Formats: sequence, structure tokens, C-alpha cells
Amino acid sequence: MTHLRFPTILLLLFSALPAGAQAADMPRFPDDILLLPAVSRYGRNAVPVDPVQAKIVAGSWTAPKEGDTVTGADGKDHKWVAAALKDGSISHAALNGGYAFATVASPADRLMLLEAAGHAVVFVNGEPRVGDVYSNGYVLLPVHLKKGENHFLFQGARGSLRAKLVEPKSIALLHLGDMTTPDLVVGNPIDVEAAVVVLNATAAPAATLAIEAKLPGGKPTMTEVPFMLPLGMRKVGFRIVGSTPEKAGAVEVALRLVQKDGDGWKELDTAKFNLEAKPISATRRVTFRSGIDGSVQYYAVVPAKPASDAKPGLVLTLHGASVEGIGQAAAYGAKPGLHIVAPTNRRPYGFDWEDWGRLDAMEVLDKAERDLGTDPARTYLTGHSMGGHGTWHIGVTFPARFAAIGPSAGWVSMWSYAGAKRAAVASPADELVLRAMNPSDTLSLAKNYGTHGVFVLHGDADDNVPVAQARTMRKALAEFHRDFTYFEQPGAGHWWGNACVDWPAMFQFFNERRVPPLAAIRAVNFRTANPGVSAECHWLRIEAQTKSLMVSGADLRCDFGKRLVEGTTENVARLSLGLAGFKDQGPLAVHLDGQKLGDIPWPTEGDRLTLTRNGDKWAVTPAAAATMKGPKRSGPFRDAFRNRMVFVYGTHGTAEENAWALRKARFDAEQFWYRGNGSIDVIPDSAFDAKADRDRNVILYGNTDSNAAWKMLLADSPIQVRRGTILVGDREEKGDDLGILFVRPRPGSDTASVGVVSGSGVAGMRVTDRLPYFVSGVGYPDWTLLGADTLKGAGVRAAGYFGGDWTIEKGESAWRK
Repeated sequence: MTHLRFPTILLLLFSALPAGAQAADMPRFPDDILLLPAVSRYGRNAVPVDPVQAKIVAGSWTAPKEGDTVTGADGKDHKWVAAALKDGSISHAALNGGYAFATVASPADRLMLLEAAGHAVVFVNGEPRVGDVYSNGYVLLPVHLKKGENHFLFQGARGSLRAKLVEPKSIALLHLGDMTTPDLVVGNPIDVEAAVVVLNATAAPAATLAIEAKLPGGKPTMTEVPFMLPLGMRKVGFRIVGSTPEKAGAVEVALRLVQKDGDGWKELDTAKFNLEAKPISATRRVTFRSGIDGSVQYYAVVPAKPASDAKPGLVLTLHGASVEGIGQAAAYGAKPGLHIVAPTNRRPYGFDWEDWGRLDAMEVLDKAERDLGTDPARTYLTGHSMGGHGTWHIGVTFPARFAAIGPSAGWVSMWSYAGAKRAAVASPADELVLRAMNPSDTLSLAKNYGTHGVFVLHGDADDNVPVAQARTMRKALAEFHRDFTYFEQPGAGHWWGNACVDWPAMFQFFNERRVPPLAAIRAVNFRTANPGVSAECHWLRIEAQTKSLMVSGADLRCDFGKRLVEGTTENVARLSLGLAGFKDQGPLAVHLDGQKLGDIPWPTEGDRLTLTRNGDKWAVTPAAAATMKGPKRSGPFRDAFRNRMVFVYGTHGTAEENAWALRKARFDAEQFWYRGNGSIDVIPDSAFDAKADRDRNVILYGNTDSNAAWKMLLADSPIQVRRGTILVGDREEKGDDLGILFVRPRPGSDTASVGVVSGSGVAGMRVTDRLPYFVSGVGYPDWTLLGADTLKGAGVRAAGYFGGDWTIEKGESAWRK
């Protein structure tokens, strides 16, 4: 991807006021604001209902007055009421999902920094900006105040809100409130990466910026800052290089944010922070570049004590809500011959170890196994609370990866504990949307636990995650599992000290189990809800489904003596076998679903035998073409948000369309930063090079009339969006208030996808503004069509899954009558 260069011209810059003159005309929040009790329905709903957002979409929203009423999603009328801010803060029941509105007067156009917490989102003069739903306190956003009245519309989250405006000290700033840093190792040369938030406090794209990092007595290391949007914020990874620390303790790092100035660099901001040098045997943080988005992430490791000459094992341990990876690791003592590795879920709350949290865990596992040189047969999984759920979820999703799992105080699924709901009555289109959540359905995949040992640990007096969650899993396991242990600690609550993760009996259970060698496995019983999430178990790979995101399964056995594989499948359109023991040993037979295939030669190319189902008949076929759906790329929509995705916003539409595209792309990038510690390249279509980085995913904002990258990437798409119309296959829907999400394979790539956030007009584009596609457990099909009435409770207009060849005709679609 090429970086766009902009001239060193920054618009709407404002110098600091003279000392003593600041308070008189500095914009500030008023003492009185208006509050509206909860009128919307968000949570883990793919299709929210929100009458306030519906008015914003329609362009009919106006500043409320005290006593104005809004009919909520519950069908009742709710009033705007006045309330007082005290030092910029308020606690009120209405802020449990309700709205707060404030007017801020400014004597002139001015750039300010908004520092707020306790809200899900804020609209600043109609522009959506990321909230701080968990009140972390590090969300600092550049905002543009116009001369006169400025409207701030907050949606509350957990009953409180605080907000203030701060004048920026420079046109671009370093913000140390949310850093990702490693620990140093005594005796090892310093060459590590960290990340810091950079703010562009101007209303134009920032000119070339760079971060300089310098250690005491060393030379500075410079890292260029990627393209920064107007009023943008981004967490930027940077390199730190220096000499070897000789002793444990703090090592100061000096940072400079500089801007290209002719042949040199101009200093804009400075900051200092400390890294900690630790002995190689100490628990420490390790940073790495993520393949999901190119961001800097970290994991914590408790190094193994020396045990023998054998390769060490690895325990992947998953933290609970509000806990960090380093805090999780601190609960463990070092183990002989067993490294303990704690990924982060990308944030203390993150994604409940699903979605990008699951990707983070497996990315860390892959990296730690390589870096620590562990024995893959001695890989184990455990976690507590939310991490206990993550253990259930990741353990059932990747069953062949672990010799044993040990959930502690873990909840079962989004439906059993986390607030997700299945509609009692849903339209066919809404049913397809709900199906996209099936990879979260732990119980529907429970047979996968039979592949490894399971140790269930729970306190019988747990008042946070009820012990009924563990008992539900005990009942499910008892129906088929031959190797599980169940233990309830009498009188124990949710957290009963380090022992509820560092439980000796669990570690003994782990040490007695190994992942068997592939040649020893004679039977595989594996289920998946999406091969794009999980496709393999030992020598079986489920490559494609008959019905997308319905649970697929295969129960197969192999007999090397008879050279026979036999068994049954469910909802499987294509599978492959990686039985190396059959290769070069003559023909074999496969009996599937009552059909007998004999005298099958092993394929001359590759190590896998592929079988494809056509109707009710199986046949041996060549490996599927990369253009077909498969484990590397099969949708649905949210699958596009990985592979170092780049957001491309349209600049070739009307002024209003272009403004929406930039603001929506910026808002999504901010949300992914907040929820997923992310760092996403966001560029205009004029800077996009379709020939570069073909294996990167792309997210397009706009339509074929407004985004120049559309014709490069979507010319052959069966879904086309223009002003006033959306075409899905041969069906045309008209109107300017239609929004759509969809995913397509990226042309010229075997793995990359194009995700699309689009609309038939500005109203339709705004319909997508608050769709919660970064909330864990929420799912969207390959394509979802919505209207402005969706926000009023009408449901989606239509939804569908493309066929295995990515066509509409061979897929599955449903339309609202």
C-alpha cells in the first residue's frame, strides 16, 4: 500500500491564548444538560432499534428541549429532562443506555480535545466519535467547534458520564494514556516495539510525522507515522533500539513527535516513559506486530523452570473481564518444563475471547510456540471467568490443538450468560442474520471436546458466573466424554485467590496428557459452524458447507489395514483428508453417508485427498480452486476485518457523501482501536493502489458513484450500489435510505476479501453508522440489506449467503415481505 503525501499545509490552526486570558472565552460544557432515558435496543443485537438514531438518519433530528418526548423501542413515551453537571460529571439512571445532550458555545472556530468517559458514542455536531463505554479514561479526541452553538449528543452506557474540553498544546500530540510496551531482558540487546496514541489536532490530514525514540546514551530511532486523518487519532507502533541492559530496573525512553520541515524535522511534542528491564527468568511482557491489523500487541509469559532436556510444554491462559494479560500471568508460579503464556484478548474486556479475541489468542499461541520452542503435543488451555468462557470457546473451536483444557468459573455462551437473545419469531431474513452467530454456540459444537481432556473448575458459591454454567457443561460432557474431571470448590465465590487459576490438580491433569501423533489417530468426530473460523481436526478438513453457517459435522474412521475411510457427514459440501499413511501405498476406498467409492488413487499433487458432494453424491475431485469459498476465505461480512485490512473512503461523490465516508471510516477505526487495541490504515480512494498488497483485506466506504476503488475491486460483484438503487443479483431495490453490508473475494488474491459499508444515498449510508459489528458475539451474513425503517424495529430488508462459488444464484437469500 502506498502512503499518500500531502503538502505541509494545515487548516484551521489555532494558537494558545495568552496566559491569564484562557478562562474567559474557553469553550466549556454548561452546568445544565438534558437527559433522555433509554429508548433504544443495542447490546448483542446485530440490528439495533433506536428512534433517536432513526431521526439522525432521516435528517430530521433537532436539538431537544426539556419536556420533548420520544417513543422508545419499548413502545412507551419518554421525556427529555434537565439535569446538572458537577465539575463536568453526572451520575443518573437515564445514562444506563439513555442519551445526554449539551450545547457548547464557542466565540470562534476552534480545535479542542474532547476528554469524556462513560458513553457508548458521542455525536459532535452530527459526527459520530468513539465513546469510552468502560470509563477507562484514556479517550481523547480532537474535535472542531464552530463559531456559535455546538451540539454534543452522548449515549450513556453504565449510569455515569464525565466530559470536558481541553485546548491542544500543538497541532499534533503524543498521548501516553494508552500505551502498549514490552519488558526488556537483562543481558539481551534492546530492539523492541511499543505503541503510543498520536492525535492530529487539525481539520486537515497531517503532513509527514515521525516518532523518535531515544534511550539514555543512545542514538534516536525514527519511525514514520502512517497517514493521519483530519481530527484523527491513531495508536502508532514504533521501534526502540539500544544497548544491552546490564541490570534489572527502569530504563527511561524519551519520545519526540516531529514533522517534516524542508530537509529537516520540526519538534511538535515530547514525552518520557519507562520500560522495565527484568531477568530472563522473570514474568514479562513481549510485544509483536499483529497480522490482523499491523498493530503492536503484547502477551505475557511466565518462563518455565528447567526440567529436562525434553522440549517444554505451553499453557495458554486467558484472563477475565477487566484483567490484563500481565495480571493473569502474575497469578501463576513458574512451572518445571512448562511455559505459561497469557494473551490479551486485545483489551481487558476486548471480545470475550471470540472474534478478534480468538484470533489474538491463536496468533499468540503460534508465535509463542515458535519463539519458545515448545512441544506441540504438550499444549494446554485454561482461563478464568471470561477467560473460562474463552477456554470453552477456543477449546471447542480448535480441538486438535490442545492436549487438555481447564475452564475455571467459565460461562458457556452468549445466550446462557452474556445477554444475547434468540428471537421467538423472526422473519426468514432475520433468521439468516441470527445464523451468523452460530460460531459462538458452544453447546452445538460440544462433541469436539472429545478430542482432548477437560478439567472443569468452579466455586459452588460463585455469585458472578453461577455454578449452573459449569453444571450445564458437566451434563453435556457426561453424554459422550471419556476423559473429563469436574470439581466444585465448596463455599468458594468467583475469585478465591490465585489457586482458582493456578490449581495444582489441574496442572497434574495437564501433565498427564499429550496430543497424540497423527499416525495414531483412527477416528475423528469434528463439528464446525464456519470453515473460515475452524476447518481442521487432525487429518480431517471440512472445507465447504452446503448451508453457510449451519453447523457442519463429520464422524470418520480409518482402517489402514483395509485402506478404508468410512463415516457420515452433516451439512458438508467439500472435505479433504490428510492421511499421510495412505500415500504411495496403493488405492484406497472411502465410504461416506452410505455411498461407496473404491479404487481411489492418492492424488499426485499435494498431500490431501479432496471429496466434493453434488446433491446426494460424493466424488473424488481436484483440490478446490482458490476462487471458491474455503477455509482461507468464506465470509461472512465481519471476516473482512483482518489480514491487515485497510479502510478506503470515497472522495468522488457529493460533498455530503464524501463527508459521511470519511467520518464513518474514522469512527470505525476509532472503535476498533478502543475495543481491539487496533491501528488501521485509513486512506482516501485517490491513494488506493489496487495492484499493491493484494493479500490485504479492504473495507470500502461509499458506493460505485462515490468511491473510485469500487470499479477496481467490485466491478464483477453481483451486488451493486448506486445513488437511489441497490441491485442484488437480478433484484433491484429503490430509494435513498437503503444501507448494505457485504463481503466479496478480492480480485487477484487467493485469500483477501473486500468488505463494503455502503448505501443508496446519505440516509442509507447513515443507517450503517451504529451497526455493532465490532461487538463480540454479533454476526452478519455475507450480505445484509437494511432500510431506515430497520432502526424503528422493522428488521432487515433482506440477507443472504453467497454460494460456494460466491454467486447469488447458488447461495441462500431471504427478503422481507
